[in-house]
Formats: sequence, structure tokens, C-alpha cells
Amino acid sequence: MADPLPSGLLEACVVVGASVDKLNDICQCSLQMDVTTDLLSLEPEVLQVHVPPFITKNNAAESASHSTFSRVQCRRSFIRKKKRPVAGSSDPVVARGGEGPTCTQDVSVPKDIDLTALPQLCFPGGLQVTTESIEDHFHFLVFTDLFGNQTHGVVVQCYRPFQEGHWSSKKTTTLYTAYAICLISKHPYYNALKDCLSCLLLQLRTCRLSEEKVKEFAAKLALVPVPPPGQLHLIFHLRPLMIVLPSREDKDHSAVDLGLHLPFLCFGTKQILQIITGILSEQRLVLISADWARLTLVAECFMHYIVPLRWQHPYVPLLSRQMLDFIMAPTAFLMGCHLSHFDQVALETDDLILVNIDNGTVSSSSSETLDLPDVPFAAAECFAKRRKSLRCYYDLEVCHQGTGADINEMQVLRRQWQQKLNQDIQNVTLELIVNIFRDVGVHLNYEHRVFNSKEFLKNREPADQPFYKKVLETHIFHSFLKDRLNRKMDAFTRMEVNTRSVTQKMKAMVDDPRRPTMQQMARKYSVGPESSLSKRRGLSLPNLGDEHSLCLLRSSSLKKIIPESAFSVLPKPVKIFKLPEFPHTMMHHCVLNYYGEMIQLLGKAMFCVPPEDSSLLARYFYLRGYMNAVCAKRLDALSDFQNLYKTDIDIFPAVLVKTLVESLQKDERCQADKRAELKWLISKVMKDNETALVQADNKVKNFRLPKTHMQLEDFVKRVQESGIVKDVATIHRLFQALTLGQQKQIDPELFRVFYTFWKETEAEAQDVDLPADVIEHLDDNECVYKLSCSVKTSQGVGKVAMTQKRIFLLTEGRPGFINITKFRDIEEVNISSSPFLLLRIPCLKIRSRLKTDVFEANLKSECDLWNLMVKEMWAGRKVADDHKDPQYMQQALTNVLLMDAVVGCLQTQKAIFAASKLAYFDRVKHEVPMMVPKTTSETLKHKINPSLDLSAPQTVHVLLYTPGQLGSSATVSNGNPKLWCALSGGRVVVFDATSWSMQHNSIQVGSSQLNCMLGLDQDQVWIGSQDSIIYIIDTRSMSCNRQLTEHRREVMDFTLSEGRDTMSQMYSCSADGTVILWDTATLKVKKHFHLNCDGLLSIQSFSGTLWCCSRDSVIELRRNGTAHRRMCLPEDLRSMPTRFSSLLLFLERDQLWTSCSDSNEICLWHSKNLATPLLRVSLQNCSGVSCMIKVKNQIWVGCRGLSPGQGRVSGTIYVVNTEEHIVEKELLAHADTVQALISAEDRYVLSGSGCQDGKIAIWKVE
Repeated sequence: MADPLPSGLLEACVVVGASVDKLNDICQCSLQMDVTTDLLSLEPEVLQVHVPPFITKNNAAESASHSTFSRVQCRRSFIRKKKRPVAGSSDPVVARGGEGPTCTQDVSVPKDIDLTALPQLCFPGGLQVTTESIEDHFHFLVFTDLFGNQTHGVVVQCYRPFQEGHWSSKKTTTLYTAYAICLISKHPYYNALKDCLSCLLLQLRTCRLSEEKVKEFAAKLALVPVPPPGQLHLIFHLRPLMIVLPSREDKDHSAVDLGLHLPFLCFGTKQILQIITGILSEQRLVLISADWARLTLVAECFMHYIVPLRWQHPYVPLLSRQMLDFIMAPTAFLMGCHLSHFDQVALETDDLILVNIDNGTVSSSSSETLDLPDVPFAAAECFAKRRKSLRCYYDLEVCHQGTGADINEMQVLRRQWQQKLNQDIQNVTLELIVNIFRDVGVHLNYEHRVFNSKEFLKNREPADQPFYKKVLETHIFHSFLKDRLNRKMDAFTRMEVNTRSVTQKMKAMVDDPRRPTMQQMARKYSVGPESSLSKRRGLSLPNLGDEHSLCLLRSSSLKKIIPESAFSVLPKPVKIFKLPEFPHTMMHHCVLNYYGEMIQLLGKAMFCVPPEDSSLLARYFYLRGYMNAVCAKRLDALSDFQNLYKTDIDIFPAVLVKTLVESLQKDERCQADKRAELKWLISKVMKDNETALVQADNKVKNFRLPKTHMQLEDFVKRVQESGIVKDVATIHRLFQALTLGQQKQIDPELFRVFYTFWKETEAEAQDVDLPADVIEHLDDNECVYKLSCSVKTSQGVGKVAMTQKRIFLLTEGRPGFINITKFRDIEEVNISSSPFLLLRIPCLKIRSRLKTDVFEANLKSECDLWNLMVKEMWAGRKVADDHKDPQYMQQALTNVLLMDAVVGCLQTQKAIFAASKLAYFDRVKHEVPMMVPKTTSETLKHKINPSLDLSAPQTVHVLLYTPGQLGSSATVSNGNPKLWCALSGGRVVVFDATSWSMQHNSIQVGSSQLNCMLGLDQDQVWIGSQDSIIYIIDTRSMSCNRQLTEHRREVMDFTLSEGRDTMSQMYSCSADGTVILWDTATLKVKKHFHLNCDGLLSIQSFSGTLWCCSRDSVIELRRNGTAHRRMCLPEDLRSMPTRFSSLLLFLERDQLWTSCSDSNEICLWHSKNLATPLLRVSLQNCSGVSCMIKVKNQIWVGCRGLSPGQGRVSGTIYVVNTEEHIVEKELLAHADTVQALISAEDRYVLSGSGCQDGKIAIWKVE
């Protein structure tokens, strides 16, 4: 079981050297013979082991009672010999452990520290006795257990004389031997621990290497906590240096306390990419250097370079000479050894990648050439370009500065330079990983956790495929896929989203089969790097009448998609917290005073933090909670950790809090129950303990063709896994087509033939090569989806081609372009027969409203199929134009391609009839004309689909529009206005409101339904949930890391308090009648009151009063929260099963407007008379009102209605004139109830609907 208390800086301090007995033997031999020319090798042993806690108190039982957690259960016993020193001896060795009675000492050490192997690692080249003193030498260690948990060590070897010369007939000699001091930590603080050892060495120069001196040193380091993830660094004074502990970036990454530029000083760009390739493809790599210290540091640098991928195989960056047989392991590994073993390693082991750090070469042990594939060309080119901008030479940066006299000041300057350079290198290497794996998400099926590796590989450039073939089969990539399928919002995801090109953003709006666009074809004929075909791109609000959103792009090489400028992240400001001075002695009361002083300093620091800097405040809360836990102040610790909900939930220590709750004494539990926040926290912890934890499905599957017959449900799953289509309704129609006249199940052979035909058709489309003269007549984003064989037509002989916009003829002989018609211009499509000799050949006829002549094509056996396809595209185009929804056209295109595949795989007389089952739009056009009223068509601007990545549409529960940030320092995309959409299950989707492209397809906010959203200060979005929690999203990082937990029922609505600074205070309300006034800067509760009502729905503020709408009444509240007036349902509605659904205030006109959930009327009330409505406005064909908003002098009312003559539920919007009290417009908005309405700067209104429709409609306001 892991220790619930997070480990501090020090896990153990171990001193290793030669045993006293062996040194005594050498002393005796040196007096009898000449050893000046011999180097004697000794076996190193563990001499001292110092582990926390270091509390020296006579009463052990009393000492234990003060400790919250005992570390003993996490340790094992290590028994070593210990000899009592001889009093008065001046020999440092004898004084430390000289002659005397022998006893044993039982030392408790951490279980994951192997003291058996540690002496070899402390002296990897062996321990020797020399006749000359050797300079102190540092090196670094990494220990990895079976579960992949790492422990880090920093070792210093210091040589000391152990025998003074004696006058004799022989030469006088002085012998030296080394002692190694190893600091072991759970955290990779290489530089910090190295500085600590340097301070210890300075002290040991003036005194002997005594056990008490080392123990005191270790005891001080054991008091040092480790900073939580974020931008708070810790600093402490260890004479004469100031030691800095940098924090890690987030909980998924380790701290960076070394120079990440070291490999850039050792290797060229080609070699760095070769090493990264070797790591990503899980080769057997051996680092080699003549300097032991370089091995671990360089290996650790490359581990940081591949983030977010993680090495998952044996990792021993430093091997002693006794461990060289590790290199014989058959599995992948990354190890390091001394240069002197190079020939031995290269000769005895095959297939090793040998990385020589000293001369910057990468070679193979089995051949002269290195059998490693190249990194994808475009990613490598970008990396090479970025590397040139790195400033890796500190001396060049400070050559203009004078020499500093203060070593700590010089360290600060060097540290600042290193921190900035490390950040630049992390950005460059992360961009490399993003560019390599950018398109992985396109080939993932999130619902079934499937990665279609064959399709991903097929869409790579031929020269890049060897690289991907090796990498895609590795464990490291498999783990990476798990994070992508879990929609992890990490640095990779953020950079991938922020560096998407315009075409990639537009591509995310449609789910399309992959075909090359005209723009991609035109690159073959483009002379310069900038193609003129890109001139139509833009970020302004699109012309919603054209097909700009149908930019169908295949997943092409990175050469075509890498942005011109890399995504650069400004360095985050770093705060420093200085720990108090260490106590003079390690007595129990001194240590408690030290902890108490640290808690006081943290409190003072928190007092100085500005309210808006919640991230820094969270780090202080975490540290103070940790120190309170160490001091057994459990309630104070729980209070600090509970505050992390308001400041940064990402660093919440769940295991530690659980242990604190379980260790509460009876009196502490009673005190906690009196504090609401602690009572909530304890109940949540207990509830989490009682709830059985369901293991999440973390598997990643590759797509496999089925081997058994499939019923409908299994068929849906298989088709979705294949990536052909996601929409369940479309797959149902495909099932009907393939099972026509048969049992309702799909044979696996039929599925294989269908899938093969689909993929072959897709591959053939990639090979379509249109002449440059033809491409000029087509739009950039057009793709050829169907090309007939050469046929005779009324325009000559040629091939009939179909794109998503038009049909054209590709003439033969001299290739030419003849535009037949666009789909929106078609008037009639039919089949006739034309005579040919004694036969009559089927002929497809297409009449266009722009041409007088009818186009005819003798398509022979393909005529029926082309007839179906053209009619479906024609119908889809009409519906898309009428509804201003480009996805209808995309759906029609998918139907057409499925028709083609069905006919191709069935090859029977009924194939055309089977394909007709997929002609959805053509059938709907004839059965139920989808006519859009003129008023609706004129008002509707556009429709978007927030459920595009899902297999079925979801209900749009809440909409929020946030304006842009003109002139901000944010990136262009972050500065644009945004549309926030809350779907079912706590999923939030964000659109760029300038192009309506999807910016973030899944921000998870809890798991319950979301009821309300409000934007604050352009950098926060507050979201109220059914689970009673208010979630706060940081709009800069798009992370949801703060929660307000004061409500106990569903959070229903927000409203800003009126005043000078309207953003400083905000009200929230919950269904149980609770109303809370928040200080939005500090997130503290300023007021809290309760209403006696039936289900509070909404709250609004006006002129210092609050208006609260519940199911049965509307209540006006005074400033102190007491009810002033109450308005009940109209008398004629009280007997009906209905309730208030929404309230609008027009108090500047003394008006209130209300609506009911099961009434077709909205009521106007006078604010002076709340007894009866002043008048009622009837809404025709409405069965209930779900929402209302005020826009200028209008009220937009979202309703649940019935489609005229069809009896189906529909979503209708009524626009009511508040001056004339009449319905100005009736808009047939959706195929399901209108669930949400929001105004965009009074220029547009956006509406969201229920799950039968799931679309968002954009309406213009007049």
C-alpha cells in the first residue's frame, strides 16, 4: 500500500564506501610493502542509512502520537553491522566505526530502494584505493520498480585520505579512498539535490565524515515539502546556497530540474531525430559516455522530449560494470554504460542502437548502416527549423554582463535563462510530437474505442509509412491512444487544437468520406509555396448560402497542414515561496515549531495573493493542508483541501483526504459536522467509498472484419468501428438494403465484400488526376466522388463526373471541362431509352433551369444507379438550401456513396432496388414534402450540428454566446467570439462564432445534465449542473478545474448583481429554493437565503430587487432576501397539470412576461398588479413554452409544437412584438422541442433543440 502522505524531498540518504575491516587490512599491508604504484580495488558496502522521520524524542510513544501517518508500513528492515567507535581516536575512519564491540543496527528503509545493488551504482566503475586525491565527482541514478514507479538518486564520490604517511626506510605514502553519498528522492530534482550535496561537501572539508553530521544534513532535507503541480516554486537556504525546487507543470508530468538543452549540445538534428525514432519504435538503445553523469541526464532529456508519450520498458540509464549482462535482455530497453565497455557491448549483442554521447553519433551494433526509418519529412523539417531558433549557449547570452560577486545572484540569472530555454525546448519537441501524430484522432472511434490503423497508415505519405509501421505497433503508442480515446485535455491536445489550419477547422464541421480536393490536386501545378487557391480562406462570418463549410479534405501529409508559425506559449509567471530557516536541532518541539512557522508564512502569503489569482492560491492551500496533515491538524488540513474545489480541483489529493477522514477522532468528527463545508466533504468521501468503483474500459481495439453473422445491433457497431459512417439511422437503412429479401442478418462474407468495395472506391478516388485546365473550373473544396466510364452523351464522348456540388463532363481526346449542372439548378431527372442499331440503350436525362438543352448520357448498365444518385443529391441539395443546413447535403452524399457500394457488392437484379432503400431525401421529398415557410427561410441564416462526432444527436440543453476579445494578447482563435453548447451527460462543445467551426468537441463538466451557463470577464464560464455543483471553466486553457459546492440541489440559474461593477457579484439559485450571492473574485459566499417555493427555476435582478420564478409562483425579493410580493399561476391554469416555465422582466415598462410548460399562451402582467394578467398572447400550434428571451423590443419564445397535418413534435419559435402585443413571426425551427435560446449581441438569435433534432439554428434579428 502506498503512503497516503505525499513524499517530501528526501526518501533516504545513504553513505557507501569500503568496509572498516578492509581498510584496516590495507593499512597494515601498506606498512609492510610498497603500494605506491598499485591501484587496489575494493568491494563497496553500505556504511550509513538515514531515512525520515528524524524526530529525536525520548518518549517514542508520545512521539508517535503526534504523527498523523507512520511511514513504517511502507518500509522494510535492513540490518547492518555497526561498531562502536574508539574514544579519542583521531582517525576519521576509526572514529566513525573503528575497533570496538560489534553490534547490529536495524534500519527501516523504503521498500523500493534496493540497498543490495546501490553500492555498485554508487561506484559504477568500481571502488579503488589510490595514492592521489581525485576531484569530487557527481552522477545521477534512476530506479524503476515493476510497476513503472521511479525513484531518483544523486551521488557524489569524494576521496579522503585514510592513512597518514609514516617515516620509515621506505617512501612515505598517503592512501586515498572514496566515499559516496547518495540522496534518494521520489522526484527528479537533480540540480537541487546536487546543490545540496555541494553544500554538505563544503561542511565536510573542515570536519570529518561523521555519521551525526550526515544524519543532521539528511534530517533537514526530510523537512522540505515538494511543491504541488503549477507555477509555485519552493526555495530554502542550505548554507551557503539557496536551493530551488521547481514545480512540475501538471500532475501527469515530472518536474524539470536539469538542462534540457544538453542533447542539443551533443548531437545534430539528424541524430536527435534518430534517437527519438528509436525510442518511439521501442528499440534496444544503449547510451555510452566516458562521463557517468551524462548518461542519466541525456536519457532524462529524451524522456521529456517525447511527452505526452511515456517509455514503458526497462529503463536503466546507468549500468555498473557488474550489470552489463542486462544488455542481453531480449525486450526493448534504454540503458547506459561507460565508454570503456563500448567494444564489449557492440561485439557481444546484436541489434542494439548505440548512442555515443561524447562524439554525437548513433550507430548499430550489427551493421554499418543504421536501420531506423526517418521521422515524417514535414515534421522533421519543422523541427530542424525550430531548433535553429533555440539559444543554447549561456555564455553568449551573458557575454555583455559583468562578473557577479554573489553566487546566489549568479545562480538566479542562470536559472532564469535555463527555465526559459527549457520551456522553448519543450514547445519545440511537443510540436514535433503533435506534427507526427496530428491525424490520429481522425481515425478513432470514441464510442467503441477503435483505432483504424490501416486507414491511418494508408493516408500517410509513402516515404513516411515505414516510420508509422514501426511506431503503431508499440506499447508506447498504445498508451498514447488510450489518452486520446479518453479525450484527455493535455498539452498535446491544446497544441493540436490551437495549431489547426483554417481548412482543418472547417473539416471538423463535417463527417465526410476522404477524397482529394481540387486545392490538393492543384498543388501539382502550383509553382510557388503559396498557392493562389487559398485566397478564399477567411475568418469572418461565412457566407452561409454557399458550401464553404463543406471543405472536404483527406488526411494528407503534414507538409500540407503544418501552420506557418508554431504555436508558442508565453512562459507562465513563476512565484517563489521561501521556506523558513531549518531548526538548529531535530528535537520534536523544534520540528513542530518549524512546521508552525511554515504554516504562518503560508497564511501570510495567501493574504497577499490577489483574488483573481486562484491558481496560486490553490498551491498555498495545498502546501498548508499538507503541513497541517503532517502536524496532525486534521480538520485544518481538510479545510485547506476543501478550498481546492474553489481554486484548482486538479491538484486535489484524494487519497490523502480519504485517509484524513478515516483517521478523524470522535470529537473531531463532531466538530466537522458543525462546519457545512467539511460536512459536505466528509459525506462525499464516504459516498465515494460506498460506491463500487467500475473499472473504465481502457482497451484500444484495432478494426477487424467480423467472422460471424450480425444482427442489426452488432451490424451498427461494426460499421461504426470501420469508420464508414457513424449515424445510426443511416446504418439502419444500410442494413435494410443489404438484407433485402433475406433473413435480417448480415453474412460476414457480404460485409467483407461491401467493406472492400467501399475502400477500393475510396482508393480509386485518390488516383483521380484531373488536368489543370479542368481544376480551374471547380471550387477549391470540391472533390470527385463518382466517375463513370467513357460514354456517349449529348455533349460528346467523355466521362460523367459527380462532385458534392455539380455534375460535369470530362471530355475525351483533348481533356476538357463541360459543366452540366449544379444540383440546386436541376429541374428534372429521368431515364429514357435511345436507339442504337437494333437495341435501345438506357439514357439518363438531366434538365437544368439554366439551360434550354437537356443533357443525355448513355450510361448503359450504370444508368439506374446514376439516376438514384443524382436524384438523391438533388433532393439533398434542396433540403440543405431550404433549411440552411449543409449537413443535409453531406448526408445525401454519404447515402449516394453507400448506394454505389451496395450495388457494387450485391451484383444482383435487386441491387438497384436495394440501393433505393438508401435514397432517404428523395423518398422524403415525395412522401412528406419538407417545405420551409418563406418567413422561416428568410429569417434562418444557418444550422450547425454539435453532435457531429456522436452516433446519434443529443439534446442541446443550454447555449451561451461570449463576445470576442479585440486587441487581446490571446491567439486569434482564442480572441474570437464563441458559442458554448451544453449537451447531455455534462458534455460541452465550443464553436468559433466567426466561422461556426467546432473549436472544442468535448469539454467534460461532471456527468449530469447542465442547466445554466454564464460568462464572466471573458475568461470564465460558470455552469450549473443537476449534481448541485457549479463548475467554472477557464476560457484560456479550456479546463474545468474549479467547483463551488455550497448548493445541495440542482443549480438552475445565474444572474449578475447590479452595481458599479456588475461582474463582481453574482447570484445563483437551486431547485430547493436556495439563493446564494457570490463574490466572483474570491468565490466567497456574501449572502445565503432560502425561499419557500415549489422548485425554483430562474432568478433575475433589477433595480436592487430579485425576481425568482418557481413552478407555482413568481416571487419578488428585497435586498435582505425576504419576500416582498408573490405572483401565482392564473386561476384558469391552477387546475391544470402545468407550471411556470420562464419569466421575462420589462420593468422599465412595468411589464412582466410569463409562460407555462403546458400552455399555448404567454401572459403579460403589470408590475403594480400581480393578481391577474394584463393580457394574454396566444401561440398557434403550440402545446407548451420551454424558454423565452428578450431581444431589442421583441420576445423570442421557444416552444414545443406539432407539425401541421403530421402529428409529430416540432420546435417552433414565436417572435412577439412587445409594443403591439402580437406575434410577428412563427418560425418552424426544429424537428424537436426548442430547448434553449440565446442572443448574440442582438444581431442573431441561436436556438437549440431536443435529441430528435439536436441542431443549433442561427436566426437574424430585424
